[in-house]
Amino acid sequence: MDLKGKVVVAQGGGPTAVINQSLVGAVLESRKFPQITKVYGAVGGVRGIIDEKFMDLTQETTHNLERVAVTPSSALSSTRDKPDAKYCEEIFKVFRAHDVRYFFYIGGNDSSDTVRIVNEEAVRSNYEFRAIHIPKTIDNDLMVNDHTPGYASAAKFVAQAFAGLNLDNKALPGVHIAVVMGRHAGFLTAAAAAARKSPEDGPHLVYVPERPFKLDNFLQDVKETYGKYGRCLVAVSEGIQDEEGTPILAKLMETERDAHGNMQLSGTGALGEQLANQIKEKLGLKRVRSDTLGYLQRSFLGCVSDVDQREAREVGEKAAQYAIWHKVDGSITIHRTGNYAVDYQLTPIEEIAAKTRLMPDHFINKAGNNMTDDFIHYLVPLLGSDTPDYATLRAPMAPRILKI
Repeated sequence: MDLKGKVVVAQGGGPTAVINQSLVGAVLESRKFPQITKVYGAVGGVRGIIDEKFMDLTQETTHNLERVAVTPSSALSSTRDKPDAKYCEEIFKVFRAHDVRYFFYIGGNDSSDTVRIVNEEAVRSNYEFRAIHIPKTIDNDLMVNDHTPGYASAAKFVAQAFAGLNLDNKALPGVHIAVVMGRHAGFLTAAAAAARKSPEDGPHLVYVPERPFKLDNFLQDVKETYGKYGRCLVAVSEGIQDEEGTPILAKLMETERDAHGNMQLSGTGALGEQLANQIKEKLGLKRVRSDTLGYLQRSFLGCVSDVDQREAREVGEKAAQYAIWHKVDGSITIHRTGNYAVDYQLTPIEEIAAKTRLMPDHFINKAGNNMTDDFIHYLVPLLGSDTPDYATLRAPMAPRILKI
């Protein structure tokens, strides 16, 4: 017998450029099934569920949903709440009161764990219920997945930003450090390597959290690169850490902590500035600059991978199909096949929840200061078909007359 009742869709954690594709995919697919009485969107993530802030998306026009689908950021708004068991009990009480039988939560590691806990509460209460986690994170750090929706578009932005920084650095040589998001996994920072067209192009150095960061080695790398090219462009993950796992920023200065006790790494230019100061003081170089890409990476309008758009839409659709049609729970996962295609599977939520996927060793060079060709081959298909290109002058130099 078909399970009749309402659907609730929510968005959690940091926004992405394609998260609304997943929302719209789940909503439109759910509206096709006669056993679905209403499709609600929780405004403000799980906090919106507890506050019973539901938008009735059953009454939204398909045309407007399609426009929202190609709009970056979280259309339903989000939350940084990290639900524990008691919090999830309150979520379940609201679901039961509203006859919610299907829950789709679009998010990363913490969101997948919320789905697990809420579903366990439904089982304990003998309440027939289906919960599906829809993957989303620019960090690309969800277990089992080849990659996650949101990553490709953010990676495309990072690659294009570094292509521009490289051209700028080439015109006015010096040392330029750009800090990229990534607390534990370096996938997004690594995307900077896709900007290179020739060995002389930057980023010349790339540092990710998966390798211990040693300040002396970093300074030596910069010195050698500057000596070779007369300039140096560096990509650094905000989460770089030493051998003991202490964030480098914490070793260089005092830092703030967020509501979860995590050190504040995003939204500050401190790491880039501190590394730039080290270069000035220890190497004696004067033209040293730093930038922090910050939140620009997440929802940059007009810099979206078409591959990312399609896959984000499909994971939303698959969530509705698995829950309503097949009557199962879990997390939608993306698996690469062939030269480049994807297959969607339903994975037990326990394999995803509260776990972090790191970059494979073969994506990082032995020196720990750059990416390998294996990573570039992994990334390029994700960036899509319309990544901008650039050209450099190739004409020969005219002979000197006065200064032979």
